[in-house]
Amino acid sequence: MDIRQLEYFIEVARQRSFSKAAETLHVSQPSISKTIKDLETQLGSTLFYRNTKIVELTDAGEAILEQAQQIVSSFLNINVQLKGITKLQTGKIHIGLPPITGVSDFAQSLGQFKNEYPNIQIKLYEYGSKKIELGIQDGTLDMGIIYVPCEEEELYEKLSFVRDRLNIVMHPQHPLAGRSVIAYQDLKDEQFVLYSNDYILHDKIIERCKAAGFIPHIIFETSQQELMTQIVAARLGVALLPGKVCRELNPDSFTTLPMADPQLYLQLAMAWKKGRYLSHAARELIAFIKQE
Repeated sequence: MDIRQLEYFIEVARQRSFSKAAETLHVSQPSISKTIKDLETQLGSTLFYRNTKIVELTDAGEAILEQAQQIVSSFLNINVQLKGITKLQTGKIHIGLPPITGVSDFAQSLGQFKNEYPNIQIKLYEYGSKKIELGIQDGTLDMGIIYVPCEEEELYEKLSFVRDRLNIVMHPQHPLAGRSVIAYQDLKDEQFVLYSNDYILHDKIIERCKAAGFIPHIIFETSQQELMTQIVAARLGVALLPGKVCRELNPDSFTTLPMADPQLYLQLAMAWKKGRYLSHAARELIAFIKQE
């Protein structure tokens, strides 16, 4: 067994594809397949379940993946120390971004980073926050912008950068539009336009309504912010949206009001898995954002 075999194994697990792993590693697919087959022979276990459509880790593959990552990480760290490398000017970073929430500040930071490190490839993937969390956990994403619940903080390292209170959005002629603040109990008979269930806030809003004594009547779920507001403008329902989004809405078409305590907040962080190996390119991005 050698480091190259483990690197190939980790990349196939990340990509869930032999062809994509070969492309990323700049080797031929037969070379990847042979290396994995040799590794399986040495270990006496099948590491991947293969068919014409998918490549998935077997139980044995799952069992050795984290150890393989630790071995490769230790090996690379030794090389870094021996060569005295402090910066790597090439590499790829896989980042998950949620489509519904503005991440303009983070996008600006990515642009500045790209200017300083033009040879580092940044691959962006548009997913809901739950899928981003899964990607971070299984290694298909190096990092992502997610809502990090306090009970899961031990899973992640993170850099927090958004904490935005949710407000209620309704049509200006809605019966509640004249109030100064809205209690969740006031919404028990309303129809909700909600984030799709791939978003942590979807669950948090439902939990908050249940705490107020009712299950929300959801007429539509979507990841498209514009579609949410269009449905509200058509007087078909109400929505809970972050303050930054609310401030950009036309006050002639929408009324936005604060919710009574306890508040719900959109809390976003750039997160990556604790204890997992990160490429030097990903570490450079983290260090770059920390310095800002």
